[in-house]
Amino acid sequence: MSGVTLLMVSLHWAFSALSDGHHESRQKIVSWVNTCKANIQEFRSDAHAFEEGKISLQQLRESLTDTRLSYKRVEFILTYYYPEHCQAYINGAPLDHPDPYPLDSNSQESYYPGGPLAYLNSQPLDLLEGGHYLGQNRVVKPVGLQVLDEWVFSDEAVTAKKHIRELADELVVKFAVLNRAMEIRKYTLDWEVLEASRLQLVRIFTLGITGFDTPGSLNAIAEAKASLESMQELLPPLFSEASASKRHGLNTLLRGAVTFLEREADFEQLDRLYFLKEFINPIYKVLGELGAELRLPTSASVSQRENSWNPESINIFAEDFLNPYYYVTLRRDHNSDALQKLGKRLFYEKLLSRSGAMSCSSCHRPELAFSDGMPKSSASEKGKTVQRNSPGLLNAVFADRFFYDLRAFDLQDQAAHVVGNHLEFNTSFEEIIAKLNGNADYQNAFAAVYGVDNTITRYQFSEALASYVMSLVSLNSPFDRYVRGEQDSLDPKARQGFNLFMGKAACGTCHFAPTFSGLVPPLYHENESEVLGVLAKPGTYTIDGDMGRVANRVKFEDQDIYRNSFKTVTVRNATLTAPYFHNGAYSSLEEVIDFYDQGGAFGLGLEYEVPHQTLPGEPLGLTENEKEALLVFLEALTDSVAIQKFK
Repeated sequence: MSGVTLLMVSLHWAFSALSDGHHESRQKIVSWVNTCKANIQEFRSDAHAFEEGKISLQQLRESLTDTRLSYKRVEFILTYYYPEHCQAYINGAPLDHPDPYPLDSNSQESYYPGGPLAYLNSQPLDLLEGGHYLGQNRVVKPVGLQVLDEWVFSDEAVTAKKHIRELADELVVKFAVLNRAMEIRKYTLDWEVLEASRLQLVRIFTLGITGFDTPGSLNAIAEAKASLESMQELLPPLFSEASASKRHGLNTLLRGAVTFLEREADFEQLDRLYFLKEFINPIYKVLGELGAELRLPTSASVSQRENSWNPESINIFAEDFLNPYYYVTLRRDHNSDALQKLGKRLFYEKLLSRSGAMSCSSCHRPELAFSDGMPKSSASEKGKTVQRNSPGLLNAVFADRFFYDLRAFDLQDQAAHVVGNHLEFNTSFEEIIAKLNGNADYQNAFAAVYGVDNTITRYQFSEALASYVMSLVSLNSPFDRYVRGEQDSLDPKARQGFNLFMGKAACGTCHFAPTFSGLVPPLYHENESEVLGVLAKPGTYTIDGDMGRVANRVKFEDQDIYRNSFKTVTVRNATLTAPYFHNGAYSSLEEVIDFYDQGGAFGLGLEYEVPHQTLPGEPLGLTENEKEALLVFLEALTDSVAIQKFK
């Protein structure tokens, strides 16, 4: 849900249900925001002093640590109300990216007092009206706390004094925008605080303790503790009318989580699986139960719109944690078992292709998690292949963009690319629809779903296919069952592998839980693509020649930062989907792990060939034992139940 929508929802509930908000909680939150603002201003002063040689690097690092900890106390509510602003200016990833609001600073228009820059900083990015003072799209350098963490805790900090000071100056300006917005906001409603807290638990686990948020300092444990301590202080008064057992359970869990993190000092040795099972998931569950007991609304019930994240879920790894209807144009009330069965029939139908020899299942075999085991799939033209490796389709619905180069924006759009590709179906929707309308069996099948007088349309065809692909959900692996408490034990090697995946091996900073793909938590609205520096073949020093996202013909994405950039696909069921990467050049998971362990192309000294690599170039230093543990964990993500179901 956008910040604008959340604002409107909040105003509605503020005037219709004032009892849902606690004045004390709002005062506390505003106080924390003011404290964070003061910390940021103090850090700016320290950055200036560091540039002038008046304080040491160690003092600057301590100042940034304090600033980040104060932000972590209020991150949950700021990112709930203003997620776009926080990502763009406060704590986004330290990567070059398209300007979120490309300002035309030379504009002579004066419909806003103070001009373009004053307008940009008048309110959070989420609330700005698009179109005012917009200039040309451009790529900008990252700003905010993550970037500062990377620079201040790097070996280059001493030679980057001016840049650090400029980042600190910008942070003061952009946080002041949030500070004003929170002071103006009259109400902080209980259900908002509850949802924001649950989403923060997801953020702590997926972006916090993985090191994603702290690329330089790896101060992830202390920051997670700061977030939980703010919940510990803020939440109990909101539930004074709830049952004593539930309130006691929440307090006990929060205290336990904080105590656990107080005992943990080593980022690499942190038992993330224990933390997930014993604290994150139970707190997430009890907060949901408290909301239900008090009959608090949710953003989904208030807005009457499909959410990506399901507020009624009880576990981050629950099968209903994400809502597939958010990602498709197919409406919930249009879907049915009959439509899904029709979609399955179309999925296996060779009649759809011009040659009559190819169906969707030609490149997506259920026993291989709907991949095909080929480096690059066979084309409709004899002796040729398609451009890239065929990814598995299990959980494919949980994405906002499709194909390795992200050129499609929904499942229906994805199907259109396959239909029109001369190396695949090599046909058109008009031809397909004509064939279906001329086939008595399909006429009857569609009529059973849409009505007896139905003439099959492209929209109905696309709906049916989307319904079937939506059904291909695989969230029932041994690891999932263990995390949900449905299975008592997990191979100790798999436990070790998961902790490595989410920690030292840094896999979880791109393959985000619970999908273990590039769908970014905690809102799961956006797919990441990454520049890895994949080689044409393992063991060589030749970069694969596929340009990737830069050549996807999507408007404004022909930027050099997207050269050799590809969608981060899921590693669920990866043991079944060899060979790997977009070019299918890596035949085994062992080769894939070795590639990451050495730092991609950068690790091989190929910085010139792949200047925008997003994968950190430093070797991971994994031992053979650790590599084996990663493999065992990946095996534990194999969902044989789903594979058998869809065969």
